[in-house]
Amino acid sequence: MISALSWVRKGAAKYVPEVAEPPSKEEIEELVNTDSVDKSGESEDEEQMDVDTEKGDADADAAVSQALAAAKALNNDQEGDQSSAFVQNISDGLRELDMDHYDDEDGGIDIFGKGVDLYYPSNDMDPYLKENTEENADDEEEEIEDMTIKPTDAVILCARVEDEVNLLEPCSLCALQLCIFEEAEDGDSNMYVHHDIILSAFPLSMAWLDCRPQSGEKGNFVATGTMGPAIEIWDLDLIDEVQPLLALGGKKRVKGKEKKIKEKFKKGSHRDAVLGLAWNKELRNVLASASADKTVKIWDVVQEKCVVTLEHHTDKVQTVAWSRHSPELLLSGSFDKSVALMDMKSSSESGRWSVDADVESIAWDPHNEHAFVVSLENGMVQCFDKRSASSDTVFGAKTIFTLHAHEKAVSSLSFSSVAPNFLATGSTDKMIKLWDLSNNQPACIASQNPKAGKIFTISFSEDSPFLLAIGGHKGKLQVWDTLSDQGVVNRFGIYGNRN
Repeated sequence: MISALSWVRKGAAKYVPEVAEPPSKEEIEELVNTDSVDKSGESEDEEQMDVDTEKGDADADAAVSQALAAAKALNNDQEGDQSSAFVQNISDGLRELDMDHYDDEDGGIDIFGKGVDLYYPSNDMDPYLKENTEENADDEEEEIEDMTIKPTDAVILCARVEDEVNLLEPCSLCALQLCIFEEAEDGDSNMYVHHDIILSAFPLSMAWLDCRPQSGEKGNFVATGTMGPAIEIWDLDLIDEVQPLLALGGKKRVKGKEKKIKEKFKKGSHRDAVLGLAWNKELRNVLASASADKTVKIWDVVQEKCVVTLEHHTDKVQTVAWSRHSPELLLSGSFDKSVALMDMKSSSESGRWSVDADVESIAWDPHNEHAFVVSLENGMVQCFDKRSASSDTVFGAKTIFTLHAHEKAVSSLSFSSVAPNFLATGSTDKMIKLWDLSNNQPACIASQNPKAGKIFTISFSEDSPFLLAIGGHKGKLQVWDTLSDQGVVNRFGIYGNRN
């Protein structure tokens, strides 16, 4: 599935991304000694949990024993020669592994190809390296061309999860994919994966940003939120990178008094999954996060720390969004069926609106500094005016409009940055719908089932504001050129030449 996506600003990516240097021996040792096992004392504001240091080995032994027992039981219970033989093969195969005596095996290494020269004084003397130099040069040029990201290329990030099954338990391969979308004048577009980044946990949210941690210099980065409590920031101009540039929050392992390994949350960390992220484009060092731990946190990525923790919701916080016109204003939507407006100059609540279901997504109207829309789990979309809320908590404030947009949860919504009143919605009913919100009377002007399964995330490009990226349960990233629909051309075609 594709659980989150984001467009990368055109021209932000390095023309030819660099290949990351593998971690040195010293870096690996430092990582093991400091991050994995921290001998420092306990902090009052860091929660800790006991971890059995022998749990991993015990789990492995138990898994093998369980598999053997299952094979034996199946062998005894199955009827018919064919089924019995099949199960017996599994049992025999596991016994051949002899996991009980695995550690007793000889650690020696057999050298294959005995009698063959294994070393040559120079590469010129090695017959396996003698190839046509012109062909090599052509291959290198072609490889560089394939790795090039042009300033005019449309770049999309998507968080992709592939389910895999092994003998003992199902697992998922989680990755960030940087995709290039090539637009063609004849309408025949092309999209391919430029490179990907393997993640250690299930990705739930992401936000692209141009602010480098520590220095604040401009670059090409992405913040990711996962099922874990940490927020990872990755350098997108590095290929084959194995560790994030920065982790905000998360856990660390420490040695307790009885030499047991314990896990502690880092100072300022979320305590649960990070469900939403929002980068402040005006205050470039500022990142907001929403979590299942019921809090919203404000991070300074230059100082690499949490600067504010907000506890104004009573249930999981699903989404956050900064105002484009007033960068100090932050909206948050929660499963407590409310939307809150926070003024970060004073870290105080400026207003609150109640809704009829869990909040799925929030978006500010880029063409109206006072308006924002909220999508809900019950298929509704509501629009509010921030001026309708006072400094006192306001419940039941009047909506600008209420729209029954879909039959199931409206998981994502996105405004076009150039066409006023042009809104897209995506739903777990597998449909994408395009709306004209003119005069606060929403009208559906186009709809599509992109065959992506349940829709989890959509986003209009700001550089090509009629291109809509779509991600869903089937895991295939898609881009819809909405100007290919006559209904969109009729309503918003006049803005098309501004791409």
